[in-house]
Amino acid sequence: PVPGAIAHITHDVTTGPPPVDQLPEQLGGLVYCPGSIDLRPLRSLKADDLRTAFELNVIGAFQCIQASVDRLKATPGSGVVLFSTVAVQRGMPFHASVSAAKGAVEGLTRSLAAELAPAVRVNCLAPSLTRTPLAAKLLSSPEREKASAERHPMERVGEADDPAALAAFLVGPEAGWITGQVIGVDGGLSAI
Repeated sequence: PVPGAIAHITHDVTTGPPPVDQLPEQLGGLVYCPGSIDLRPLRSLKADDLRTAFELNVIGAFQCIQASVDRLKATPGSGVVLFSTVAVQRGMPFHASVSAAKGAVEGLTRSLAAELAPAVRVNCLAPSLTRTPLAAKLLSSPEREKASAERHPMERVGEADDPAALAAFLVGPEAGWITGQVIGVDGGLSAI
C-alpha cells in the first residue's frame, strides 16, 4: 500500500459480508461507519426495529472485520475504528434501538481489542449529533440547531471532520498504544 493512501468501499452490509476481492492485500486500517437515525418512542418501536439496528451496526461491523482480519494482521500497526453514540453512555429518550445496538458495538470493540492484540488495535468513537445529510431533519431550522448546540458544553453541533480526524488518527501509527477505547466525540456532552 501507499503510505497515507485512503480508499473506501461502499457496501450494503445487510446483503452480507463485503467482497474480499475488493480489499487490498495489505490493509492498514478499517473504519466502519454505518449511517442511520431512527429515533422513536418505546410505544412505537417493534422488535424488527431493534433487529435492523443490530444488523446494521453489530453484524455489519463483525462481517467487515472478519472479512478483513487476515489483511489487517498482515499489516504492521493496523487499526480498526467502529462507531457508537453518546446516547449509550448518556441514556437519551427515543434512542432505545440505536443505544442497544451501539452498546453492543462498544462490547465488540473491547472484546476484539483483547482478541486481536497486539497485531490489530480496535477502538470506537461515540459522537453526538454531527452535521451530516442524515442529521438534516434534526437541524432543519435555526431554532433546532441552536437548541442542539446549547445541549453541548462546546455550544455547537459536531461537524463531520470532528470524528473523521480522530478516526484517521486512530488507524494511523501515532495511535500505536491505543486500543480497546470508546472515545466520546461529543463536545463534552458525555463528560461535563
